[in-house]
Amino acid sequence: MTWPAQIAYRGGRLCVEDVELDTLAARFGTPTYVYSLGVIDDAIGRYQRACAGHDAAIHYAVKANSNLAILQQLADTGAGFDIVSGGELARVLAAGGSATRVIFSGVGKTRAEMDAALAAGIACFNVESRSELGQLAELAQRRGVRAPVSLRVNPDVDPKTHPYIATGLAESKFGVPYDDAFALYEEAAAIGALEVAGVGCHIGSQLTDVEPLLAALERLIALVDRLEARGIAIGHLDLGGGLGVRYRDETPPDPGAFVARVLERVELWRATSRGGRPMRVLFEPGRSIVAAAGVLLTRVQVLKPGSARNFAVVDAAMNDLVRPAMYDAWHEVVPTRLGREAEIAPLSWQLVGPICESGDWLAHDRELALAEGDHLAFLNAGAYAMAMASNYNTRARAAEVAVRGDVAYLIREREQVRDLYAGERLIPD
Repeated sequence: MTWPAQIAYRGGRLCVEDVELDTLAARFGTPTYVYSLGVIDDAIGRYQRACAGHDAAIHYAVKANSNLAILQQLADTGAGFDIVSGGELARVLAAGGSATRVIFSGVGKTRAEMDAALAAGIACFNVESRSELGQLAELAQRRGVRAPVSLRVNPDVDPKTHPYIATGLAESKFGVPYDDAFALYEEAAAIGALEVAGVGCHIGSQLTDVEPLLAALERLIALVDRLEARGIAIGHLDLGGGLGVRYRDETPPDPGAFVARVLERVELWRATSRGGRPMRVLFEPGRSIVAAAGVLLTRVQVLKPGSARNFAVVDAAMNDLVRPAMYDAWHEVVPTRLGREAEIAPLSWQLVGPICESGDWLAHDRELALAEGDHLAFLNAGAYAMAMASNYNTRARAAEVAVRGDVAYLIREREQVRDLYAGERLIPD
């Protein structure tokens, strides 16, 4: 496993930047998500350096990690945002992001969400159906504005990833079928309340091979050529996100190298087929920006060695990290201090949570030297961890902490149980 330089053992203690995780456990309790702001800076920087000098932009996929401080950090770097709900738009604005740099994706936008986005003045709607196109046009007409639209085209390209996170196949619920896109663009171009802005796609998540993305790019280029021959001008190509990260033994592509390949292909197309006419390229990374920045810090509550399996019950659970139960996902688990092996014989442990479900497991068959009260860190927990957390079993969600150098910031307070039912009401007599 290759770790970011900002997450490492120093003097036998696991640190995020210059802060020991054991210190954070004592200060904030467990479970707690801890994020390195330096890792996020490095990740977004790789994309932005590759875009420098080109007509290209990065729009962070908010669904990966939507904490306000993380969004603030990314807004400060100049990143735009890709959202999939009205709630995410509210978060971006609360964090200081600009609505004019927001792309609104999502297969089931409500009228209220679309209207709020029109009122805010977002950059573009990634429309995913004829019905959505009509609803958006009606809302824009009522407001007396033109809604900027891009169709999310489903290119029917196999992303070669987990079926739950593949979104570009013909059987997917997402997007407009490629063969239907041209006619729907003609309809959109004829509606005065709509302004055709671009063409987009997003074929899936945790992609470790760039070839499917490049194949999707070719299909988008062919569609743009056809549309512009019909007189429908296209201002941008949106390739979505989805680049993977290394959880175990994957070999994800380098973001900078991938962006460079895409921009090289687009520049060649502009020069040979478009007479040098501009074409802005948008990328919407999420996981590859924040996953490696985060760890889930947890405490060993109970050890239950047995003849069949050895169970270590930790205070984090599937409501804190649902990816293993949902996707059979693998996260590396490491102790926060080295040297336990000299005191305790390592065993193969099943790391499970206290939730009343057999599916409440976080890691299987990990060779660790453990004692009750020890702290463990689940790595690569910066994406789709807290963002997918729940209150199942009336469990309060964990605190979130961001670290820069030797300073730790509490960026989300731990929920209290009373918060969980504060909005509920007893039936009166």
